[in-house]
Amino acid sequence: MYTPSEHRYDNKQSFYNRCGKSGVLLPKISLGFWHNFGADAPFERSRAITRFAFDHGITHFDFANNYGTPYGSAETTFGQLMAEDFAPYRDELFISTKAGYDMWPGVYGEWGSRKYLMASIDQSLKRMRLDYVDLFYSHRFDPLTPVEETLQAMVDIVRMGKALYLGISNWPLEPLRFAVDYLKTRDVPLLIYQGRLNMLNREPIEQGILDFCQREGVGFIAYSPLAQGLLTDRYLNGIPADSRMAQQHFLTSDKRTPELLDYLHNMQTEAAQQGRTIAQHAIDWILQQQGVTSVLVGASSVSQLADNIQL
Repeated sequence: MYTPSEHRYDNKQSFYNRCGKSGVLLPKISLGFWHNFGADAPFERSRAITRFAFDHGITHFDFANNYGTPYGSAETTFGQLMAEDFAPYRDELFISTKAGYDMWPGVYGEWGSRKYLMASIDQSLKRMRLDYVDLFYSHRFDPLTPVEETLQAMVDIVRMGKALYLGISNWPLEPLRFAVDYLKTRDVPLLIYQGRLNMLNREPIEQGILDFCQREGVGFIAYSPLAQGLLTDRYLNGIPADSRMAQQHFLTSDKRTPELLDYLHNMQTEAAQQGRTIAQHAIDWILQQQGVTSVLVGASSVSQLADNIQL
């Protein structure tokens, strides 16, 4: 039987941020299940990472319907963890999932139609062995489906008790403005926006999304804080055989440019002066941006997660 650390909330005052103007507190570091938690990953390693996260106050676990290899298997892994380890602690957890990208074959398995979103939330709940998720996202903006259809389906998912809050991820600013107003008039205000933000990609800042969220009382959670591993020391001296870049899938070797290496070496020097690693420095930079609630980190090992949370 898993018994979590009795010290998991020792840093309660400093480790949690209020999400926008809501009643929700989120840890500054949240655990993302995009990679390393599918059926192709060792289950006991996934269990060790998840337990370590919760033992250290990370209460927010983030999913999408198609996370894992094959699609859906990250949620399935968590469903087993939920049943075997975390069921007694469900009310201490904040679980999110998303729908929007391709999930199953045919014309109803992606984007933002009501049919897709309703089917997706039901499938996710079944895989995760949950009665509801705390947060349900539209994972990307659908330019061909009326935005009202997408948003009303999300409102109805909340009203059916399948999610407590709503989020939006990867939407452009103008549709986001519309969504905030639409949801507010339905008494289901937007809780949070999830966007890619790191020291190499500052689009949410440059496009005005972060500023807009802050003004509207919407939280912001950053994903890919380490730019798929580029903002670490992993690639300073070459491309490790077991690395994501070596797989040439989500991260390709052409990203390892002389300019990037110069940037990383300068960053390493600056981080070392503060007693930090490059990764810790990169995560702290995001948390210093006005309006950021939390940073989503992935992990392929307990030691990697431990390094990332030592801010």
